[in-house]
Amino acid sequence: MTECPCGSGTGFATCCGPLVADGVPAATAEQLMRSRYTAFVLGSEEHLWRTWHPRTRPSTVEVDDVDWTGLTILDVVSGGVDDATGAVEFEAAFRGPDGPSSIRERSTFERRGGRWVYLEGEVTRPSGRPAGG
Repeated sequence: MTECPCGSGTGFATCCGPLVADGVPAATAEQLMRSRYTAFVLGSEEHLWRTWHPRTRPSTVEVDDVDWTGLTILDVVSGGVDDATGAVEFEAAFRGPDGPSSIRERSTFERRGGRWVYLEGEVTRPSGRPAGG
């Protein structure tokens, strides 16, 4: 069993795999956040595009060439199976050209057409990395 990059402790095939590879909708905002982190790890620009709210997503989505090394969920507000909105604060560690670093962001999510989408993020501790949880 290959462990999921999102750090859930479960296997990729039963965690983020179906969302990233097959487009299965996330049940919660946190699940979508974890799948988007996994998409950054795997370089899946298509998943990031598909799960970004059309009102706020850029014209193109590109994944930077960094080695993502860990995700820690710090706070979850709403975003459950019966909610219309939610927020997830996280810290994502990475190794880039300048060495190890991390980004801390509070991402907001909205249910659109019955599916969770990433709306926007506020970097709560800058690291020189662009937002895009």
